Amino acid sequence: MPKLKTNRGAAKRFKKTGSGKYKKSSSHMNHILTKKSSKRKRHLRSSSLIADADVKSVKKLLPYS
Repeated sequence: MPKLKTNRGAAKRFKKTGSGKYKKSSSHMNHILTKKSSKRKRHLRSSSLIADADVKSVKKLLPYS
């Protein structure tokens, strides 16, 4: 049986936590930052967990994580 390939786009976006959940960073934080308020940019810095409904598809994209 051949090895499964990891989806490289997903590997750059999601990381597995110690408890087995997946975390992601916020979007809208790469460019056009001058018009966004300081409060909005500060809150976008934090990472969040993937929703339970999406965990199955993320696991399929990252078979060895």
